Amino acid sequence: MLARQRQSAILDRVRAAGGVRVTDLATEFGVSDMTIRRDLETLHERGLLAKVHGGATTSGPGSTDEPGFHAKSVRQLPAKAAIADRAALLVRPGAAVALSAGTTTAELARRLVDVPGLTVVTNSLPVAEILHAGGRPDQTVVLTGGVRTPSDALVGPLAVAAVRRLHLDLLFLGVHGITERAGFTTPNLMEAEIDRALVAAADQLVVLADHTKWGTVGISSIVELTAAQVLVSDEALPPPARRVLGEQVGQLIMVKATRAGRATRTPTSEGTAP
Repeated sequence: MLARQRQSAILDRVRAAGGVRVTDLATEFGVSDMTIRRDLETLHERGLLAKVHGGATTSGPGSTDEPGFHAKSVRQLPAKAAIADRAALLVRPGAAVALSAGTTTAELARRLVDVPGLTVVTNSLPVAEILHAGGRPDQTVVLTGGVRTPSDALVGPLAVAAVRRLHLDLLFLGVHGITERAGFTTPNLMEAEIDRALVAAADQLVVLADHTKWGTVGISSIVELTAAQVLVSDEALPPPARRVLGEQVGQLIMVKATRAGRATRTPTSEGTAP
């Protein structure tokens, strides 16, 4: 197991149990205590957990805490990969699509580099770089201007103005949190504005969110749950979330994340793809 994969698994354990012990993690992953301590130190420096004597606990983020892109990129890796695999099936050659900022949308971008004729609008520097590096000559990538956030999003009046007159087929939206009351949320007020502009420009909204987003609330709501025609999540989504989202979004698609990070469908919780 690579260090990045092990650190992602450690974060899962911390969030599930509220805290972990170094000795338990060393036994589980078959590595030394020193290796686990280095993993915990790395995650602590990124603000993802709090180190304590003999282990680590959750760091307890607030509604305005905004982890950087790199910090978020180590979380829920198999789930994000599986969600991106499934979301890519919704994209047809020649479409005009938007990808918001986020690590799951960046995973999706990696799967779109070979789709012919795409026009992609994004306010995400990593998404633009992934598509640019792919180098497909029949793709057009439009990067909005704006001010850069910790999550490598471009926000502000320039970014909003860049998308207001566009007409897009699909928007793939990454979110910080989801609740029944607040809807889809972000910890950055200015990022919420550009996200709302992207929603208004698109014929169809597809939200990409792993199960950990449920119950998390950012300071600013982007849109209500009912605004999403499709939500793609993983099968670890808890039953209360499945009930609420199944009632309020147009279609709830859940995938199973495998060790290789490839998506498999969950027939009992997935409808017909649009």
